[in-house]
Amino acid sequence: MEKEIVMIHNEQDLRSKIYTIRGLQVMLDFDLAEIYGYSVKAFNQQVKNNIEKFDNDFRFQLNAYEVLELSRSKILTSIQVKGVKGGRAYLPYAFTEQGIYMLMTVLRGDLAIRQSKMLVRLFKEMKDFIIEREHFIGYDEVAKLAIKTALNTENIAEHSKDIAEIRREIKENVATKADIAQIIEDFSNTEIKKDFLFLNGRSVEADLAYQEIYSQAKKTIFVIDNYIGLKTLVLLKSVPENVKITIFTDNLKKGLHQKEYDDFCKEYPNVVISFKRTNGIFHDRYIIIDFGTENEIIYHCGASSKDAGSRVCSITTIADNEIYKQMIENLLKNRELIL
Repeated sequence: MEKEIVMIHNEQDLRSKIYTIRGLQVMLDFDLAEIYGYSVKAFNQQVKNNIEKFDNDFRFQLNAYEVLELSRSKILTSIQVKGVKGGRAYLPYAFTEQGIYMLMTVLRGDLAIRQSKMLVRLFKEMKDFIIEREHFIGYDEVAKLAIKTALNTENIAEHSKDIAEIRREIKENVATKADIAQIIEDFSNTEIKKDFLFLNGRSVEADLAYQEIYSQAKKTIFVIDNYIGLKTLVLLKSVPENVKITIFTDNLKKGLHQKEYDDFCKEYPNVVISFKRTNGIFHDRYIIIDFGTENEIIYHCGASSKDAGSRVCSITTIADNEIYKQMIENLLKNRELIL
């Protein structure tokens, strides 16, 4: 049942409800319940009714230590804390950027629709802000913004924070249109359907296709692609910490800059990526999962992951891995790439 609330309209209000927990930008269930016009109990029940949509990287429950820290900073009041008289019966849930986007597909009611539109408009406002000021955005701001926007609609909740930060931090140096072209391209147009590609004959949303591929890795991921960009990295952000990632590339056209890589490492410190050259002999793109193990899978990719479905392409599993063994072993001997 929806309740009457004071609606949150401006970006500053939304920004104040974004917290950093476990190194992730999240919003908490009681704030989201307020935004969408639900009681906390009803809000969480809606999520439980659609729990198959909320994996652990979309939604997780805070532990007692995290609640204590938030209570000390007065983010949580007594009524929101488990174990305090008058408080809730369970620890709060945190929703990541992906989880916040998924909420838009499960919450019902006129208010929920209006508030979802508000978040989408914040997303569009960021795009308009960049386009209008593209000649005045310094490269540092471009790199930071790229990290936040490379996953399209997955970052809706974060954009209110970015808008305020960019407005405060903008400098006098000039970035060319080429510097920001990819960022603008990566922004989601709400009137355009999401990008899809063909994965082993199935039509799959592009970002989810790469997530499906990378999630199979237990030890290593090798990406062979001479044309890389920031999105190449961001698609790898959810790879488990114990999986070693190597990108083999000559970084043609300098699609990825050292500054972008450094900012990515700050944003996702648990994802460790190394770079090696391909020495100019590769045309096609490949992804190799767990090379040399029983879990080994090799994919042939019709396009670069930096484009992630922006054009029609297919990714298919290689039937005979043995013929690629020597090629991959030779690649591993190549020298390090300096961005």
